[in-house]
Amino acid sequence: MPVVVVTDSSACLSPELVDRLDIRVVPLHLLHDGHDYCDGVDEIPTGLSGVTTSGASPGELGDAYAAALADSGGDGVVAVHISRQLSGTWEAARQAARALGEKVRVVDSASTGMGLGYPALAAARVARAGGRLEAVYQKAVEVAARGRTLVVVDRLDHLRRGGRIGTAAALLGTALAMKPVLHVVDGKLVLREKTRTSTKALAKLVDAAVEQAGSEPAAVAVQHLDAPERAEEVAAQLKERIPTVTETIVTGIGTVLGVHVGPGAVGVVVCPGGADAGDSSEDPPGDSSTASD
Repeated sequence: MPVVVVTDSSACLSPELVDRLDIRVVPLHLLHDGHDYCDGVDEIPTGLSGVTTSGASPGELGDAYAAALADSGGDGVVAVHISRQLSGTWEAARQAARALGEKVRVVDSASTGMGLGYPALAAARVARAGGRLEAVYQKAVEVAARGRTLVVVDRLDHLRRGGRIGTAAALLGTALAMKPVLHVVDGKLVLREKTRTSTKALAKLVDAAVEQAGSEPAAVAVQHLDAPERAEEVAAQLKERIPTVTETIVTGIGTVLGVHVGPGAVGVVVCPGGADAGDSSEDPPGDSSTASD
């Protein structure tokens, strides 16, 4: 039986890709007024205020890993998760994996969104092609290390409330009207560049993505929250300026991530070298770096 890949809902993978590659997705949580909503599972009311988020628990992850291990026929599980710097999910994953033994391997993607999604996809493609546990694990580690995540947000207050931009005085001390270009470094979301308008921020976002892609083949994902037109325009520019693109995914940002970045956010994930296993031609398009254990 194939090795089974598990990830969490912050990967923002489309249902089509998840189903095709048999990726198991463990939901993160959104908490509001005594209610615990599972990201990607429960219907979450719109317009909620005072929302907080939490990671998956060791129990939830352990159940998912045990089921995946059984379905693999004992061949093994590779679990690829959100950066340990952004969520407690990775530590919970380590606890759950230890209880199940060496056949469950855990990878810290050192990112989120498609910065996590691409390593999970790449690992699942190797598994589908018959790769053994070590090969699937190493592919996830390799692709996570190559991925670069950038994001532009419309407002800083969501990030400030969620504590996801640290204590960088250069960012926190500026007006909320500033349009920053952020990127993930060592698993943390940090300031890359300041701009004064959304137009300039998106232009800088595209420039940075092109720079990160370089001249080799690259997979590119564009993600957004309530900004489909912006995302499609960014994707079109990237296709034009990165002629070596092997795969393009345009997808939404999930509810839990959306709490932190806010409406209007647009992110780009670039994976130089691509994220396939040489056998991804049948995968449907999505519509929708690293430390290892």
